[in-house]
Amino acid sequence: MRIALLTYSTKPRGGVVHTLALAEALVARGHEVEVWTLGRGDDTAFFRPVDPRVSVRVVPCPPIEGEGVGERIERSIELMAVALDGRSDIVHAQDCITANAALRRGIPVVRTIHHLDAFTTPQLVACHDRAVIEPFARLCVSHAVSREVEHEYGVRPEVIANGVDAERFAAASGATGEAARAQWRAALGEYVLALGGIEPRKGSIDLLEAFARIRDEHPRLRLVFGGGETLFDYRDYRERFEERATELGIAPTILGTVGDDTLPALVAGARALAFVSTKEGFGLAAMEALAASTPVVARDLPVIREVFGDTVLYAKTPTDIALQLNAVLRGTAAIDTGAGLALARAHTWERAARAHEVFYARVPQRIAR
Repeated sequence: MRIALLTYSTKPRGGVVHTLALAEALVARGHEVEVWTLGRGDDTAFFRPVDPRVSVRVVPCPPIEGEGVGERIERSIELMAVALDGRSDIVHAQDCITANAALRRGIPVVRTIHHLDAFTTPQLVACHDRAVIEPFARLCVSHAVSREVEHEYGVRPEVIANGVDAERFAAASGATGEAARAQWRAALGEYVLALGGIEPRKGSIDLLEAFARIRDEHPRLRLVFGGGETLFDYRDYRERFEERATELGIAPTILGTVGDDTLPALVAGARALAFVSTKEGFGLAAMEALAASTPVVARDLPVIREVFGDTVLYAKTPTDIALQLNAVLRGTAAIDTGAGLALARAHTWERAARAHEVFYARVPQRIAR
């Protein structure tokens, strides 16, 4: 089967990680796979090496001075639409931008809806809604999001759960990863980690409020944020975050994008991963933390309950987050790291690829060419 997977960025966002891992698992099963992406700035490749059996097509998307978010989205869609050839048996978009590009080109497209967003920029609202309604086949990575899509749009996507590279993160927590963990701890000391950058959806300000409640008991503890490459403009939220950090007397460490080869040790070296997003589709970063035997404090969302069960600690408010983090730091939290590792190991990309094969095999029967 010839499969084209589409993603909007070369950077390590969750959907991009998903796209590359799925592509590699599918090509390992004998399929011909190409990944299409937008190359922003001077990017000509992804954030990590990709299995050479996967063809990578990077569509240049150079920056334009003063371009607004809406205009950037429209230009991104048009550039990808012009580039796509539509010659694959399956064209599968992982985001609304590339789904809209395929639709604009008249290419039948499968869409994975990782989560639903609430945008205010008109171009983004239109992009988001069209990419849910108009694809001829849809997937979600959790039943909770699939039910949400059905409630909001009247269509019920099928569900194929994410995979996770569990062994890479498990190795980072073992003897072979000790030196790499020590390097992070030498640089950061003891730290609570959040991944995904400073964004409204990631609950970054809530985490600041929670950290303020525990810092007196743990004066050497550092709050660390990693990742955060995005198309969207979160400057207003980032300014509110910085203002609140100053008011609280907190100086968080902002790492920005973390190299793929050093990420597992960063996760494994943390005292806890604070995964307090207000919306998620699956929770890949939290699953990677479980693989690294790092305790996870997660926002109490239906999707997290579905995917993680009793392997993480749940919190709804900054006060709850603080209480759960404190329990981890004091060593009083009821955490079964073995169960977390077993859960992560059960979510293989090979299993996800096989499920996609079954799904794709039904798709051509529904294409009207």
